[in-house]
Amino acid sequence: MASLVAYDDSDSEVETDPAGSFNDTGQMKDTSDVTKPVQDFSSGVRDMTKEEAQPLQPSSCKDPGGNRLPLARLGRSDRGSCPSQRLQWPRKEPEVTSTSGPSCPSLWTSHAPSSHMPLAAAHFKRRKFPCGSSRSSYYAQGESETTGKNVNSFQKKRCEDCIIPYIPKRLRQLQEASTEPGKSKDVEPQDPSAGHAPAPLCVAPEVSEFIQPYLGSQYKETKVPRKVLFHLRGHRGPVNSIQWCPVLSKSHMLLSTSMDKTFKIWNAVDSGCCLQTYFLHSEAVRAARWSPCGRRILSGGFDFALHLTDLETGTQLFSGKSDFRITTLKFHPRDHSIFLCGGFSSEMKAWDIRTGKVVRGYKATIQQTLDILFLGEGCEFLSSTDASTRDSADRTIIAWDFRTSAKISNQIFHERYTCPSLALHPREPVFLAQTNGNYLALFSAVWPYRMSRRRRYEGHKVEGYSVGCECSPGGDLLVTGSADGRVLMYSFRTASRACTLQGHAQACVGTTFHPVLPSVLATCSWGGEVKIWH
Repeated sequence: MASLVAYDDSDSEVETDPAGSFNDTGQMKDTSDVTKPVQDFSSGVRDMTKEEAQPLQPSSCKDPGGNRLPLARLGRSDRGSCPSQRLQWPRKEPEVTSTSGPSCPSLWTSHAPSSHMPLAAAHFKRRKFPCGSSRSSYYAQGESETTGKNVNSFQKKRCEDCIIPYIPKRLRQLQEASTEPGKSKDVEPQDPSAGHAPAPLCVAPEVSEFIQPYLGSQYKETKVPRKVLFHLRGHRGPVNSIQWCPVLSKSHMLLSTSMDKTFKIWNAVDSGCCLQTYFLHSEAVRAARWSPCGRRILSGGFDFALHLTDLETGTQLFSGKSDFRITTLKFHPRDHSIFLCGGFSSEMKAWDIRTGKVVRGYKATIQQTLDILFLGEGCEFLSSTDASTRDSADRTIIAWDFRTSAKISNQIFHERYTCPSLALHPREPVFLAQTNGNYLALFSAVWPYRMSRRRRYEGHKVEGYSVGCECSPGGDLLVTGSADGRVLMYSFRTASRACTLQGHAQACVGTTFHPVLPSVLATCSWGGEVKIWH
């Protein structure tokens, strides 16, 4: 804003951060900083949508002639004042008296309130406040002294006093913050979501009424689901994996991990609402697993961090730092204090929660571990990797001895495709491998881990996604997602397609049957959706 009087010793009128500017209509643009609240993810709402804040509409003040008066907001003390007190420049008009209406001063009075000064004068002279007092308290104390003074007398006085250069608003805020006691100059705001301590998870002690009748009975034949029971929306990024709670009495809870740096727990049987959201990672959460006891969750992500969270207290029982980005986690089937961790590295590591240290390492000439699968009692395990050549898929699936870290076999899969996920059959000694050749391959779970040539489950698409696969609890059905959003089910015995569901608009990357309810299926997609079918 150009000054009204030219001074030889004044500073340049070019300002990097002016207090305000005028638009075409003559109104002043408000450039005050407004802190917007960070949206919380812990809402237990089934369908979460964005709500945009509506801008405040300022009151319009017009003169009797119909001309709009330009408004100005100077300082901080006028934020809660009446809109009619926002004065830019005094106008010489006849005084208007009113017996009704609000008690705020009229725009036509010649005396400006003490908390305002002409905009041009604000650029030349700035009041200095006593140390330890705020702007609003200073104006409140001096209101009785300055109310009776005319603005024109202030205009004459400004030419006699010393000229103080205009200081941008951001620089003024830094200076005021540095003079306040108990505050450091180098304090930077932190993201409230990263490292946020989770609250205890409130879970009802009684068993769900839908699960209770099935706890004492043996699991029977799996029924094919047909329609959607719940549509769970809440993640703002692709959902990487989902898992039901392994404790049957608490299996109404569903765990979901996402690329939006969070993992959530849902009541996916009774209400379909979100029970808790966890903001423990600063990057995408690629893997999270229930502990076998059902009271803890182990999570790892692209921020190299590992966290074991107690759901009942909300505390961190274990926190570790890996030297690679984590893509897969698996608890040992017998020793629940040990888990395997793999990711963007040529080595997998076994961690002990009790000591917080790495107890073993499993190294191969690979670049990334895609999935880990324990066999039997946990003496052996399989790892799928990204190693593949033009002629064969040597080291694509590797069998390891857990205790000695020795390789049992690396000549298991001989086709030129990688396997993004592995799944074990619940009743027979076989396991499934999802391949980028758009089919499910069947292998023996005992040495020498031969692949079945007669049974191949095909018809879906993988196309580079980490599409998961799983067997039903009874073992008679196989379910897998597809890159085109479909959910496909196959008969385990005949390898024929049993059902196809048009599940999601984007790639379906996770599918899992409920461990107790015979007709409940959960699916997740790259679009951030989670659906419960029955």
